[in-house]
Amino acid sequence: MNKQDINPLEDTESEAALAYAQERRENIRTFVRTNPDYYIRNFDKIGASSRFTPTFNLMAGLFGPIWFGARGLWSWALPFLILEALAFVQIARGLFGDLAAEAMARIASIEGTLELRRQQLAAAIENNSDRVDAFKRTVDSLEANIDGIRDEAVALAAQGPWIVLTGVIILILAKFAQATVANWALEARFSDWLSDRSIRSGLPSAEIVFSAIFMILIVTTAMVHYSFPGRFSLLSAFPTDPDIRLTSIAWVEEFIAFCVRNSEAFFEALTFGIRSLLDALEVILVQTPWIVIASLIVLLTWLTAGIRTAIYSGAFLAYMGLLGFWEAAMTTLALLGTAACLSIAIGIPLGMFAARRPRFYAFIQPIMDFMQTMPAFVFMVPVIAFFGVGKPAAVVVTMIFGGTPVVRLTVLGLRGVPESVREAAISFGANKWYLLTKVDLPLASPSIRAGINQTIMLSLAMVVVASLIGAKGLGEDVLEALQYANVGQGILAGFSILFCAMILDRIVQGARK
Repeated sequence: MNKQDINPLEDTESEAALAYAQERRENIRTFVRTNPDYYIRNFDKIGASSRFTPTFNLMAGLFGPIWFGARGLWSWALPFLILEALAFVQIARGLFGDLAAEAMARIASIEGTLELRRQQLAAAIENNSDRVDAFKRTVDSLEANIDGIRDEAVALAAQGPWIVLTGVIILILAKFAQATVANWALEARFSDWLSDRSIRSGLPSAEIVFSAIFMILIVTTAMVHYSFPGRFSLLSAFPTDPDIRLTSIAWVEEFIAFCVRNSEAFFEALTFGIRSLLDALEVILVQTPWIVIASLIVLLTWLTAGIRTAIYSGAFLAYMGLLGFWEAAMTTLALLGTAACLSIAIGIPLGMFAARRPRFYAFIQPIMDFMQTMPAFVFMVPVIAFFGVGKPAAVVVTMIFGGTPVVRLTVLGLRGVPESVREAAISFGANKWYLLTKVDLPLASPSIRAGINQTIMLSLAMVVVASLIGAKGLGEDVLEALQYANVGQGILAGFSILFCAMILDRIVQGARK
């Protein structure tokens, strides 16, 4: 071939490919640092296909989770650690464990009862009692039971070799899986390392020592505990002292008592405000003629969600009225309305304030996590201490449980407003108030309305729980049904709560659409 026929472009591409391959090999050497030629061959093989390419890494298979942990692949190390721990526990149980220990303990317990019954039988025979036959049957039954358990203990003891074999099979499968996926997992980490050099590479001695100590400690502890149950009390029960708990309880009670004594006026004023709003809503919903309230609800549903939803709402209201749940349902809506109105009135401004202040939101986020994750029965105790038993306490409990979604979704909606839109408004001379009311809030309104909907739904979920501390309404009917096992009343009242939730959800969602 004539030199003039050589394409300069192809020559340039081949040189670039060689340079890239050389650079990749150097990067692999820098990343793995041990046995680089082996990893270069396997990484090239894995990188040549988009699918999973199995290879075999002997060191990963031998050392298992220790290898994965030392390489920084903890997402692989922990599952394999669980598998190997299970395998070693099975092997140790089969070789050294007392498999019949539980059965022998049951036999010892029954033998104590059997000895007592034999003494009673001997006394009955001596006294010519008419209960001799009953005692004989009891003794015969206990002896037969002991024989059955003893046979079970023998069968359990004979299972040792099979348990060992099961552990060996699990261990072999785990080792094979580790050896097969090791290079593939390490190549994926190498790809991440190429774009982020802060990712740890190589095999640091400190990581090897930490991984080995951690894995050996976990596996050894599990083996000892399951092979010799009850032998080491430190492994069976957490080392503690009952006085620590009693002292902690006393400190908490003293703190709550101190807060109640020094904030009585504040909580009385807060209770008065909650009760005033609650009484006003009860006057509107409960004392107003039912036909007025029903008409307003149907009309509101029609305006927000359409005629079909309005018909369904009318049917739901008729269900509650015909079955005698009307007054209880309106009381529930008054309680829910008070809690939801206060939650929304506090949550939306708080979310607006936190949306542009990341530090403040980072401060209140753990508080909101606590409010959502703590069981309602736990924070119900201090609420009763401050507010007493009754509807105001139920409103506060409902607010604590259901008030956080509106804050979170308000922050999410406002942070989701495109910066380009805000910058355009600012460039046309928009001030802060105009930017908030005409740009931020309208664009964030779908998220804010979703937060309002979630707050209402979570508040309604507290109806039954709130009835435990004096809240009336449908929750009281469900609670009474639970106490007296009245299935029919509980189901009918539950459907009333469901229908209230559906009406409110359709109103809010319809307005959002």
